[in-house]
Amino acid sequence: MTNRTIRVDYIARVEGESSLELSIRNGKVDAVRLSIFEPPRFFEALLRGRGFGEVLDIVARICGICPIAYQMSGVHAVEDALGIDVEEPIRALRRLLYCGEWIQSHALHIVMLHAPDFLGYPDAIAMARDHGEAVQRALALKKTGNDPLRLLGGREIHPINARIGGFYRVPNRAELAPVAEALKHARDRAIEITALDGGLPISGICPRLRVRGTPPS
Repeated sequence: MTNRTIRVDYIARVEGESSLELSIRNGKVDAVRLSIFEPPRFFEALLRGRGFGEVLDIVARICGICPIAYQMSGVHAVEDALGIDVEEPIRALRRLLYCGEWIQSHALHIVMLHAPDFLGYPDAIAMARDHGEAVQRALALKKTGNDPLRLLGGREIHPINARIGGFYRVPNRAELAPVAEALKHARDRAIEITALDGGLPISGICPRLRVRGTPPS
């Protein structure tokens, strides 16, 4: 039987970039190589000649799923360079903004991107036919994470409200109260999703190869 090597240069359902290489010998998978990598983004070149106030909005475009990670790295770098020390309330609000990104990103990553592969579905839409409640919980949790992004960042994707030294607009207590209440309920959804994640079948070095085609659990 002919030996083969199968290469997939880009895998879509990964936050970041990845590739997969399968080595087949005598009709059996002999080796699996999964590479996680970050290609050049060239944002350093885009920032040359720009004003320091433009940095935050530019670097936020590096990723639509995790723009806050890049935006906060940019704001901290500029503030450090200019000797700006922000007060604790601003740091707390930035922490809340960051946590919102973590919540929505993890819900998306675990249920929408990874769970279909482990359970043998082509995508989350197909998985929802058999695991509708899990998908609905993940969507609700993602929405809860998006709320702080919209309130503190101005919008969920590529936020525009952060600036050097703080925010262009700071929400008042009445605006923050619904977000705080929603986060309390989000804890239960997070625990349920953790239980789903902990029960995913893991078999061998490449779970998708073993699980694909088997009946969903």
